[in-house]
Amino acid sequence: MTSATAVAGTNIALVKYWGKRDQTLNLPAAGSLSLTLDRLGTRTRVAFDGGDGSADRIALDGAPAGQKFVSRASAFLDRVRGRAAISACATVETFNSVPTAAGLASSASGFAALAVAAAQAAGLDLSPVELSELARLGSGSAARSIFGGFVEMAPGSRADGHDAVAHALDSGAGWEVRLVVAITAAGEKAIGSTAAMARTAATSPYYGAWVRSVEDDLSAARTAIAARDLNGLGTVAERSALRMHASAMAADPPILYWNPATLAAMATVRALRERGVSAFFTIDAGPHVKVLCAAAEADAVAAALNGTAGVLRTLIAAPGPGARVVEAA
Repeated sequence: MTSATAVAGTNIALVKYWGKRDQTLNLPAAGSLSLTLDRLGTRTRVAFDGGDGSADRIALDGAPAGQKFVSRASAFLDRVRGRAAISACATVETFNSVPTAAGLASSASGFAALAVAAAQAAGLDLSPVELSELARLGSGSAARSIFGGFVEMAPGSRADGHDAVAHALDSGAGWEVRLVVAITAAGEKAIGSTAAMARTAATSPYYGAWVRSVEDDLSAARTAIAARDLNGLGTVAERSALRMHASAMAADPPILYWNPATLAAMATVRALRERGVSAFFTIDAGPHVKVLCAAAEADAVAAALNGTAGVLRTLIAAPGPGARVVEAA
């Protein structure tokens, strides 16, 4: 038996990924840019040991995973098996330090960790770029979690997706920023990102404008990161998030992830800026608010968000490393 355990941090997009040019290969309609985090993510062990004898045995957070999760993970493992020319079923044990399917990018860290662990366990020797492509097949945002810190995802142009991969932005290495995460709800979100993207692309009159806006946002974000310009990067992050959600809200039927606490947290961030604190919000496909700020101001930002009506708790996360194997046997 060969087994491997990998860990991966979740990543939060500052220039959003929202829409696909190919559903099967998870090819994005536009590029994106994110920050991989240190304290939020996934730990996954994979062993190609025969599973339960006829199928993969998959556990999530210490309990048998639901059928939807099992189907998605097994389909991904089939890709690894095909590439490695093996047929054995697998045992997978995965643990998330963030709520699953709640809008906190658990699929990004989940499929990045699964890709790294499964490739190692299957005996594949893949480069980081190859692992990024593999992870993308499980979840589009997982391609970015292969790398640490600030990461840019290329949309690519090839039909086979070989050029739709992520790379680290070395210009951002060592920048002492933080993301303060304000949890505003419990439980899973009402509609998953994949279905919401598809509905937005098919029905929103704003979708085309959203896609066209991304390249300028990416350029502005790269410039801000290279210059260590927090206000510049934060301005792009807020703009990208609001445009993404506007396109989703205009879908038919509309997609609205926000709740009253989401709006209250956004107001808190704006009030902080009026007091001179460089804090900027971003919101993924869910109700939670993530706030980009300097490391020295993270505690003050968290305190303000903790005092906001409807915010259940906050977490402070720093830039973290990329996905990696931590144990192999």
